[in-house]
Amino acid sequence: MKKWFDSQDKIVKIILLVIPFVGWVIELLIRWSRAIEKQSAVNLIMALVFTFLGWCWIPHLIDAVFIALDKDMFLLE
Repeated sequence: MKKWFDSQDKIVKIILLVIPFVGWVIELLIRWSRAIEKQSAVNLIMALVFTFLGWCWIPHLIDAVFIALDKDMFLLE
């Protein structure tokens, strides 16, 4: 999922994160796939945070800002 998301244009990534339900699903898929792949504590904690608190707009807006600044998602290793 992360490879597909990284292959998208920057504006498409931002739009996908800002759409309410779609942003939450994208975040969940990316965070959990990365947590399973890398098996680090930071990725696991962030996956759990986005599972339970990711439905609100604030985490998605933070990630959209990080992507707009040519960086990766917040605390995604």
